Amino acid sequence: VQLQASGGGAVQPGGSLRLSCVASGSISRIDGMYWYRQAPGEQRVLVASITRVGTTVYSDSAKGRFTISRDNAKNTVYLQMKSLKTEDTAVYYCKAYVATTGSTRIVDYWGQGTQVTVSS
Repeated sequence: VQLQASGGGAVQPGGSLRLSCVASGSISRIDGMYWYRQAPGEQRVLVASITRVGTTVYSDSAKGRFTISRDNAKNTVYLQMKSLKTEDTAVYYCKAYVATTGSTRIVDYWGQGTQVTVSS
């Protein structure tokens, strides 16, 4: 199983970006999907999560500005980010809990990260 994140880039404060993360491989089912971020010199922190049926949870910093969504048919999770601030600058990572074909075991997989830079 591989997770491929994309959509990062450089944007001015107040701008928007949409991150995508596609899971591929021998996937039977994907449960929770997550977005984390890690700023330079800081720990990786949870930004948002979404269950298979669409229940979402956001960090305080993401509430009201970010929207997590998923397309189960495409094994994809999205993070729509609006009103971006300089403090949102970080590498954004996706994670998913995946059951592979022929197995009932659920394992977490991470994407490679995509850089988001918010600067004027």
